[in-house]
Amino acid sequence: MHENILLDPSDIRVLRILQRDASMSIAEIAREAGMSQTPCWRRIKKLKETGVIRHVVAIVDRESVGLGFVAYSFVKLAVPSRENMETFDKLVHRWQEVVTCERITGAVDYLLKVVAADIKAYDDFLRLKLLDNTLVSDVQSRIVVHTVKDTAALPLREN
Repeated sequence: MHENILLDPSDIRVLRILQRDASMSIAEIAREAGMSQTPCWRRIKKLKETGVIRHVVAIVDRESVGLGFVAYSFVKLAVPSRENMETFDKLVHRWQEVVTCERITGAVDYLLKVVAADIKAYDDFLRLKLLDNTLVSDVQSRIVVHTVKDTAALPLREN
């Protein structure tokens, strides 16, 4: 469990800017956040050191690189023990098709967001990786027909 870090309004402004475009220069971020460059740089450094900013990445348009198929897979483990969950967690990290994995409550144990080139590639993933595993007892898939909103930005609010 992570410790909550108190963010002040300046932190929130900087984080909102970075979530929109992390490729901006410190000067641009500082100007937009209404502060000078050195305090802005220190603030970003502190946000990285404390783990508030985990990674700075490029978000690739999946369709432009031939990954136009998205499905959500609801996975039920045969025996949802701690050991089986830890083993499944490790497997998921090796599967590039899985871009998000959430352990959830209810009738199933996991929700996976799977990205693939097409339905055949998803079927291959389903048969050869997910269902070919003795840990898994059932998978229910929901195929995305249209993405309405897709953002990595969190809804940050000032306290």
